[in-house]
Amino acid sequence: MREAAAAGAQFVLLPEWWASGGSAAEKLAAAESLEGEALSWAAAIAAELGIDLVAGSVTERVEDQSKLHNTSVHLGPDGQRKAVYRKIHLFDNQLEGSSFRESEHQLPGDQVVNSEAADGTRFGLSICYDLRFPELYRLQAVEGAQMLIVPACFTRPTTEAHWESLLRARAIENHCFVIAANQVGEPGPGMDCGGESMILDPWGRVLAKADTKSQMVISADLDFSEQERIRNQLPSLASRRPETYGSVDRGIS
Repeated sequence: MREAAAAGAQFVLLPEWWASGGSAAEKLAAAESLEGEALSWAAAIAAELGIDLVAGSVTERVEDQSKLHNTSVHLGPDGQRKAVYRKIHLFDNQLEGSSFRESEHQLPGDQVVNSEAADGTRFGLSICYDLRFPELYRLQAVEGAQMLIVPACFTRPTTEAHWESLLRARAIENHCFVIAANQVGEPGPGMDCGGESMILDPWGRVLAKADTKSQMVISADLDFSEQERIRNQLPSLASRRPETYGSVDRGIS
């Protein structure tokens, strides 16, 4: 974060599980409240550097529950909490012989969350597996988001196969900048993450991209006048006809 701020960054994103990797049991043991050590530290750094910070995601302890929330928090340049998003879509999958069952130790969130940076830029919050659910990002864009924020622990196979394609799709279909920070290496047993943190513009062009092996800082300048030009040229958000769509789950069982 200090490296990014020294280079002029005003908005910084950390990856998913930046404060507490490891097994499900280790994440549970590390879980704490929103007033706990991890986010208190992050708030102090945001205030010290005078940046908007989306503190990736942390394991949030839920009162009277044995399960945790996977929670992303936006902290302003004054260190104050501006928004809290709890991951809606839980990753229950079988990938190349490995089983991931987040629902066994996590509770899903139930709120779509937008927030606002100090300069007035609106952005939507999400976490990792949410990236596969375009409905979430469309709601954020319709509600005024100019950026879509994606901290992640995308596995290496899904990073190689889908990560960039999904990020570009979310950018293009919503004419939003996308800022995505993915873990790299092995944050927990049986999990290898593919890196390739990325910043994309509303035309789906990659403005900055990390490699697949190293921890690193990437940055880009975002031209919101170019976003406005694209939205005026190709007004797909304005051309929506939600009255004809009905339920997106209609006929699906």
